[in-house]
Amino acid sequence: MSPMDPININSWFIIANPTSGNHNFSKLWKKIQQLLNEKKLVYSFAFTQFSKHEIELVQKAIQQGFRNFISVGGDGTLHQVVNGVMLQRYVKTSDITIGVIPLGTGNDWIKTYKIPKNILQSINIIAQKKTILQDIGVLKQNKLTTSYFNNVAGLGYDGYIVEKLKSLKKFGSIGYLLAGLYGFIFYKKEVFTIIINHQTIKTKSLMIIFGVCKFSGGGMQFTKDVDSADGLLDITIVKNLTLFDMLCNIQKLYNGKIVQHPKIETYQTKELTVIPQNLKTLIQADGELIGAGSVSISIIEKAIHFVVP
Repeated sequence: MSPMDPININSWFIIANPTSGNHNFSKLWKKIQQLLNEKKLVYSFAFTQFSKHEIELVQKAIQQGFRNFISVGGDGTLHQVVNGVMLQRYVKTSDITIGVIPLGTGNDWIKTYKIPKNILQSINIIAQKKTILQDIGVLKQNKLTTSYFNNVAGLGYDGYIVEKLKSLKKFGSIGYLLAGLYGFIFYKKEVFTIIINHQTIKTKSLMIIFGVCKFSGGGMQFTKDVDSADGLLDITIVKNLTLFDMLCNIQKLYNGKIVQHPKIETYQTKELTVIPQNLKTLIQADGELIGAGSVSISIIEKAIHFVVP
């Protein structure tokens, strides 16, 4: 189709990650196409071929007139699609709508909205096109590198676990738990300086978490009273939590009650800066490693439409 073809405005552009779906992608893709055709959804598609290819694909599609996208894959695929939308300068980001067909291992973002991990049901939701205008988090490192996140970001133990997960993702949610326990044994807590709500906190902590949505780490809830469209980041400072603390509170990690633990502090803010004493401390966003060291975090209110039930 020619650039800015008006037909594209009402059709979907699908960005699919062929490495998702536990090596069964070709079979799943045939099923997805069949169901999309049954729903009479008009679409074009592209497969990612390398890391962060989603960003390039999104930007080209927007230039061609597409405003509706479907992310086929896991949290990492959605993260890069969102970054493609936020980094482009052709249209307002709030003019863009993103739906998700979840094929990945973690799929934490969909849990906030109770989007089922079922291809038919997720396509039914997309066909109805009910949306929420969600906030998006912004991470700036050294004023040079900017990344965006649609779910949960963090640094410290959080980033360490994401690095260790590379070899454990094949185990699904249990892989997150295995990586978590490994981290508690080997990860050394860091000293962080946190500038938040006009106060400076210096503390030895396991990790600092910034949430737009509720779930991370394969379904764990480290953030409190999250509203993904309230214009606020939900901050959790996990202090000297031990392996014993973790083992005694595994259920609370998944039902959100862990935030009531005396070694955990929660805040709400529009922006903050975190400076780790160790500048090699890893930063993760939506389960993707994005860098290390100091980071400034802010939020863009009501930035992108997402299709939800």
